[in-house]
Amino acid sequence: MQGNLFSPADGGKSSSIRSADLNPPQYEAVTTMRGPVLVIAGAGSGKTRTLVYRVAHLLEQGVPPEEILLLTFTRKSAAEMLARGSELLDDSCRRVVGGTFHAVASGILRRYGHLLGYTPQFTILDRGDAEGIVNLLKSSLDLGGVGRSFPTKRAIINIFSQIINKRQSLDEIINQRYWHLSDYIEDIARIKRHYGQFKLEHNLMDYDDLLVNLRRLLFEFPEAAELIAGRFSYIMVDEYQDTNHIQAEIVSRLAASHQNVMAVGDDSQSIYSFRGADFRNIMDFPKIFPRTKLIRLEENYRSTQPILSLTNSIIDHAAEKYSKELFTSISGGEKPVLYAARNDADQASYVGRNISKLLDDGVPMTEIAVLFRSGFHSYKLELDLTSRQLPFEKRGGLKLTESAHIKDITAYLRVIYNPSDHLAWNRILLLLDKVGPKTALKILAALKVADPFGALAAYKAGKTWREGLRSLVQTLFALLDCATPLAQFDLAMQYYQPIFERIYHDDYPNRKPDLEQLREIIAGYDDLESFIEDAALDPPAAAGDRTGQGGQLVLSTVHSAKGLEWQVVFVISLVEGKFPSAMAKTTAELEEERRLLYVACTRAKERLYLVYPEMSASPGHFAEPAMVSRFLDELPAGLTLGAKREIRFAPHEAHTGAVVMPQTAKKIAATADNLLNRHVRHPFFGAGQIVKQINQNTVQIFFARHGQKTINLDYVKMEILP
Repeated sequence: MQGNLFSPADGGKSSSIRSADLNPPQYEAVTTMRGPVLVIAGAGSGKTRTLVYRVAHLLEQGVPPEEILLLTFTRKSAAEMLARGSELLDDSCRRVVGGTFHAVASGILRRYGHLLGYTPQFTILDRGDAEGIVNLLKSSLDLGGVGRSFPTKRAIINIFSQIINKRQSLDEIINQRYWHLSDYIEDIARIKRHYGQFKLEHNLMDYDDLLVNLRRLLFEFPEAAELIAGRFSYIMVDEYQDTNHIQAEIVSRLAASHQNVMAVGDDSQSIYSFRGADFRNIMDFPKIFPRTKLIRLEENYRSTQPILSLTNSIIDHAAEKYSKELFTSISGGEKPVLYAARNDADQASYVGRNISKLLDDGVPMTEIAVLFRSGFHSYKLELDLTSRQLPFEKRGGLKLTESAHIKDITAYLRVIYNPSDHLAWNRILLLLDKVGPKTALKILAALKVADPFGALAAYKAGKTWREGLRSLVQTLFALLDCATPLAQFDLAMQYYQPIFERIYHDDYPNRKPDLEQLREIIAGYDDLESFIEDAALDPPAAAGDRTGQGGQLVLSTVHSAKGLEWQVVFVISLVEGKFPSAMAKTTAELEEERRLLYVACTRAKERLYLVYPEMSASPGHFAEPAMVSRFLDELPAGLTLGAKREIRFAPHEAHTGAVVMPQTAKKIAATADNLLNRHVRHPFFGAGQIVKQINQNTVQIFFARHGQKTINLDYVKMEILP
């Protein structure tokens, strides 16, 4: 590659990568080789480019590709980075160890998992598999009939995962988040013990186990830890703000001997605490690695300056952050539009009208997105768009491998790969006609031997299902002799077809394209192990869930929109109780809601619309007066087109009692602490008590139903209660 040569900042060989290809902070991040580096990469600031160039730079400096570890949060992003690196340098980039935490953990555990009691053929459970095991255990432990209020399999798996990701005990999780299940805490503890034993006995790991068991190897087995950590002399972690505490500990242990670790992320985009992501990881990185060099990427290559000025203001009010000021060289741009709709219907109509106008003006439909905090916020909009005959796709839905019929067919392949996969055996047996759960359990007990296929062939079947069992045994032995995954799939499908049509008789033609899509996917694999692992770690989307590929506009929750961008973005339902969510009660939860809005707004490249209804309803409730989101309320004047309006009340909506008008409230707040500890009634949140006066026109109120809220007295009418 031709260009200006430069000497790396900390010594080493000359590089042929041009400094002109990078801005100064990117250049510094790319060429800093020694010691810990934290790159705070603002939205749209070219963090992927920085990581790609750093991989290429390390290789040019003579670092063997096998000694570089690139950890990402999707397999796709790792593959794309290394492919771009190959275009920049050469194919040595493809020998860099890159992938998700879970994929890297899986590879290591297949080599060293015997220290923990696993064979290399362990099966990775997806969420549905894990819930299926819990159901089996509930039955075997006689807990299925405890009562209608007994926790569901989904709730139990959530609790188990939170114990790991929140670093809390079962008692703490139940008392803080599932107090209504406190009567069942001993039963849940029993299921938890048996769940762990079941997985070990049947050579199974769930997603959490992959990380937990890798950490165990690194901290409990010094010789293995030395071999594992010794493989990598340079470590890079993308999206570090999304790591959980286990992932942070893994990174710390892997980098302990050399400290050559670069974490790239944006604290302002830490929005996945519900998955276990820990905001403290990125904030405390310099404490964990005391010699950390901090580099900020602040030049944005996505959005216009008016949009960035607004997003800068949103995050400026964050209680804790790495200070940064996004800027761009993109010229021009319109100010974001702020619109106060009369109600939810008017909000939907406003968005629908403007989308129609944008399309008439030539904006591609795929360059328009509507974002919201929760899925139900778009219901009225969906009706409006349908009435306008505007096609849209709503982000979400099942992954292909989560569908029941796909789980059926892959179960046959799973037992061929891992004969100890108890859950797959159970699914296969239940697909036999005339075989129910009790019979399946009896057969399963007989299969807990070294040769389960032989045991199944020798099992004495009942008269009504003898022929079905014989056909299954023949198919399984034939599958063992197949040479390729595709041949195995075709043979399994030949056996499964009549079962498929019998079980899904109402809609099997609609499900058939999924099986055809799965066949195409399997055809790309040379070995069964790779397919089963990929299907568990990074499952493909179903045919009807390929967002952004159908020529339609996108409706999406903000969480699902992270990492994407559109020319035009609408953010709707920006009122208290919806954005921020009414579930956000603590300071930390409210701060994450702020970051969520920051993520939403930074998806926009050219135009941004912020919309809120003055009257709004939740599912099953009538419309009530709504208060504009506190995050919009904090914005200084001049950043948007349009302005926040004072809530209007119809005569029948007025409350009796002493109504505090905005001007009166400001005078009271300015002269004395007369409002402190006073009881009030808010038009949306109901009864509450003022617990703190922040400034002349802002107070904090604790509401019994909604928790603590910060209220600006300029934009709401409240009555003071006796």
